[in-house]
Amino acid sequence: MGYFPIEPMSILFWSCLLFIVYTYVGYPLLLFFWSRLFPRPVNKRRPDSWPSVSIIIAAKNEEGTIGPRLKNLLGCRYPMDRLQIIVVSDGSTDGTIDAVQAVIDSPQEKKEVQVVLQKLDQSVGKPTALNAGLLVAKGECIVFTDSRQRFEEDAITQLISNFSDPSVGCVSGELFFVEHENSTVAEEMGLYWKIEKLVRKLESTIGSVAGATGSIYAIRKELFQPMKPQLLLDDVFTPMQIVLNGYRCVFDPVARAYDIPSTDDTQEWLRKVRTLAGCWQLLTLLPSLANPMKNPIWFRFFSHKIFRLLVPFALFLLFVASFFPEGGFYQLAIWGQIVLYLTACLGWLIPKTRKNKMINLAFFFVMLNGAALSGFYFWAAGKCQGVWK
Repeated sequence: MGYFPIEPMSILFWSCLLFIVYTYVGYPLLLFFWSRLFPRPVNKRRPDSWPSVSIIIAAKNEEGTIGPRLKNLLGCRYPMDRLQIIVVSDGSTDGTIDAVQAVIDSPQEKKEVQVVLQKLDQSVGKPTALNAGLLVAKGECIVFTDSRQRFEEDAITQLISNFSDPSVGCVSGELFFVEHENSTVAEEMGLYWKIEKLVRKLESTIGSVAGATGSIYAIRKELFQPMKPQLLLDDVFTPMQIVLNGYRCVFDPVARAYDIPSTDDTQEWLRKVRTLAGCWQLLTLLPSLANPMKNPIWFRFFSHKIFRLLVPFALFLLFVASFFPEGGFYQLAIWGQIVLYLTACLGWLIPKTRKNKMINLAFFFVMLNGAALSGFYFWAAGKCQGVWK
């Protein structure tokens, strides 16, 4: 009688443990070997004639950043007569519109570049603002970015060069976080982002990436489909729409943008909750993603985007299952998990202790999975729009 209650819990324990290890370690290792055995290089080259490009920025109350951002884009090395910059003011109530107009009216700026200001009287959200920008976009290619980042001079050139390969429909650039003295989460964000970029590079090497970097990505305009107002992740929705239509979404680490990390735990928590809730939302807005017959990168999409959302549930089941099997290993597993969570609590209660790398890592791991649970709640409760606001 004592055998049967223990055996299922042993299976549950090992299943959860292997799932967690696969999600964080096994999948990147699988991609590494896959990319070595079956690479699909992009035929990236400088085109004989550069296509026209429209850069779209949705901005809301960005008076302090939009001026320098426009000057950064005007300093790029892309042919100026082939470039259009569109700023959609999403109901801004500060000096954003005046800052954009000042750049347009400045005699010092390059007049061969068309800078368009589109004013929305009320805030409608980023997806609808981007849709509005597409209505006036004249370029054959569209570059999406935000008002806060900075591009390297050749970033647009590097992005667009990938479209010389006819199989490519979307190109994601690489985002680098610069040091910021006011950030208390820069180190853990840096580690997480390094792993994320490695996964994207490997996915791109074997075909397509399951999403793009929102601050720097480009698409063929003809492949764009309007976004729904409640959408949280345009930088996954649009690339995956393109992948579903048979094109590749690739990652180009040479196309570089720079940003500052979140300044504190609260800001990073909110960003994570929004992102992870958005991943759940994608399955609702784009159900074809869950169909392996329609999604050519179904396995990669779930391994990269969805399995991470399930890890907190696996962690809970792992903890519960640890108490039932007999043996020293399971006792060690119980105490190991308790130490992990207590260490994370210590890092949360006393932030100064996170200068210790182990405490810092435990804190960020638990925070990430807590954000995944919170994101699931907002999605399941139908509150994704509230997360966006």
